Amino acid sequence: MCWQCDHPGASSADYREHLRRLLDQSRWLVQGVQRDRGRPPYAYTVGLPRHQRPELVVTGLPHQQAAKLLNTAAEEVITAEMPLPGDRLPLRDWPQLEMVRVAEPAVHLKMAAALNGPGFSALQLVYTDDQGRWPWDRSFRDGRGTQPVLGARTITRKRYPRHA
Repeated sequence: MCWQCDHPGASSADYREHLRRLLDQSRWLVQGVQRDRGRPPYAYTVGLPRHQRPELVVTGLPHQQAAKLLNTAAEEVITAEMPLPGDRLPLRDWPQLEMVRVAEPAVHLKMAAALNGPGFSALQLVYTDDQGRWPWDRSFRDGRGTQPVLGARTITRKRYPRHA
C-alpha cells in the first residue's frame, strides 16, 4: 500500500512533510507513479540536488525494479563525475543505459519539484530491450510495450566513467 492510502485523511502538504522527514534520514528517496490508463508506470529520485546532482527518472518498469535501478544509479552518480545527457551508464546486471535530459522535470517529477523548488534538472535512464534496441528504434520490444522518453536524445557516444 502507498502512504496516501494508509493515511486517507492526510493532505498533500502532510505527504510532503513526511518526505522531508525521510530525506533528513536518507541521501535520497524513490517516488513511484502507478500506471494510469495509457501511461506506463515510472519512478524517480527525490533529493539528489542536495548532492549537486540531477534527479533521475525511469519509465516503463514495475516499481520494485525501477527503485532498484534508481538506487543503484543514484549511488553511482553521487560518487562519480557529474552525469551528462548522452552519457552511457554501465551498471552490472542491467541493460545498457543512456541518460536523456528530461525536458520538463517539474511536470513529471511532482514531489521532487515540491521539495526542490523550481529550476532543478533531471536525467532519464533510458534502457535497451532484451535485444539491445533503444526506444527510439522502430523495433524496440518488437513494437510492443512502451518506455516513454521524456526529452530529446543527446548523442555523445561517451561512457559514464565509473568511480574507482
